[in-house]
Amino acid sequence: MKIIKSMWKQILVIVVLLLVVGVILVISPNFKKDPNEGKINLIINNNNVTGKLKKPIIIDTNGVVYLSKSDIDNYFDGEIYLDKENNQIITTSETKVAVLSLTEKKMKVNNADVKLLGGAIREDGEYYLPISEMGNVYNIEVANISNSIILIDSLDRELIKADVNKDVSIKYNTKLITKTVDKVKKGGKVVVISENSKGWTKVRTDNGKIGYVKTDKLTNKTVVRQKLEKQSQIAKKINLVWDYYSEYVSAPKRSGTTINGINVVSPSFFSLKNTDGVQILDNAKTAGQDYIAWAKENGYKVWAIFSNNSMKTVTSNILNNYELRSKMIEDIVALAVKYEVDGINVDFEYMNMEDKDMYSRFIIELAPRLREYGMVTSVDVTAPDGSENWSLCFDRDVLAKVSDYLVFMAYDQHGTSSSKTGTVAGYDWIEANIKKFVGQEAVPKEKIILGMPFYTRLWRTDNNGGITSSVVYMNQVDNKLPKDVERTWNDLTKQYYVTYSSEKYKYEMWIEDTNSIKEKLKLISQYELAGAAFWEKDRETDDIWAVIAESLQS
Repeated sequence: MKIIKSMWKQILVIVVLLLVVGVILVISPNFKKDPNEGKINLIINNNNVTGKLKKPIIIDTNGVVYLSKSDIDNYFDGEIYLDKENNQIITTSETKVAVLSLTEKKMKVNNADVKLLGGAIREDGEYYLPISEMGNVYNIEVANISNSIILIDSLDRELIKADVNKDVSIKYNTKLITKTVDKVKKGGKVVVISENSKGWTKVRTDNGKIGYVKTDKLTNKTVVRQKLEKQSQIAKKINLVWDYYSEYVSAPKRSGTTINGINVVSPSFFSLKNTDGVQILDNAKTAGQDYIAWAKENGYKVWAIFSNNSMKTVTSNILNNYELRSKMIEDIVALAVKYEVDGINVDFEYMNMEDKDMYSRFIIELAPRLREYGMVTSVDVTAPDGSENWSLCFDRDVLAKVSDYLVFMAYDQHGTSSSKTGTVAGYDWIEANIKKFVGQEAVPKEKIILGMPFYTRLWRTDNNGGITSSVVYMNQVDNKLPKDVERTWNDLTKQYYVTYSSEKYKYEMWIEDTNSIKEKLKLISQYELAGAAFWEKDRETDDIWAVIAESLQS
């Protein structure tokens, strides 16, 4: 009997020990030492990111708070750029371009000088930026709490505060037993981060501590700052037409006319000159002002073309020289402001593949300057996986991140230099490249404008196999083809195909008309693209605009 009692006691002791161990295991994580204790904590938009920082925060004797270039890259500007040649760092945001000297306490923001308590510095091989002095650059508010907690709030995010209706302890989590991270007196305020369905609210105290409090302990919740919603210039599908005219003539006279369904016109106002340095040809002038007035009377946005005229060497010289690149940006922004256009359509083609990153830098530094004035930046690009100078010179991923739209010029599938006959813009080829844009190129579908041609080519093959071609506008097709030629529908290209022969030549054409354009337009809704663009005005047939308007509106 005594043996049995002894065994029961032992079992009871074991059970109690197991319960104690279990309780310890359950509650110990709630009381573990904060791994960020003893460090300068960084709270960005109510998230403690201290443990994720690549480099420690620096606070100098003037109270200036520094973040490393690596951490700026991670949290604020993924395209921050070290310009070693000019001893400066260039960083951008939605509407700002900041240039910080590495040798002086100097910063320019959108080309205006800004006074600094502390400039960019270098410590242990790492560059640091004075984040506490860059609120205007990144649209943030920076608070330093006793040199131990740095709070950074984005001013475009919603901010809600609430009053505490009694003395409360802010808890580490919502468990029954957990540690206290801060205390707030009755009447104090907290930032409301989120609420859950179990009666708890996640909050941030004035001391920068983040934790949980019972929801019923909070009153007078107030939206202190509304979320800043980004407004699109055009709410519907974009319907753009390029209105090209050469540098030797004036802008076309459109007064008294309308274009059914169009909401953007893109006239060829600006282009680089073939000179040393930077000179931009202003081909808008008085005729361009009349053109803009006509466009605005009809409710069309004006995204003026800025072209490099396919001048590879001139373009390369400018892109690779910060001073020249900066001047080009200042000049084009000044022209855009002068004429009060709604955006710039950057059409730089035929560039060195080696200049790909510097072309991206150009757009990275241009787009914020235009957004400062409410202007759109759209960038024309070709199909991926093409030639070095016409395709591989574009980093479509980066260009899409920093611009408002990428315009896929989905034409010249078979161009002047083609060694075989074929369509200019086949449906199957276009669809395959749209998939590349959103797949391998990582371009958001809502940023892609699909550019389509109002032209085709008449191919001629001689008896020796020699191939030549000539451009035929959509409105010239019927006059270029024999009256009795048979038109056969090609279901891959979604075009009518014709072929006929003479004594010396075989002729072929893949026709662009309302039927082919209507099929291409289906890709916009199928892949949820931003809209369509058409090259170029006055090459079309009169009936095309009704087809385009109906397709995009539906």
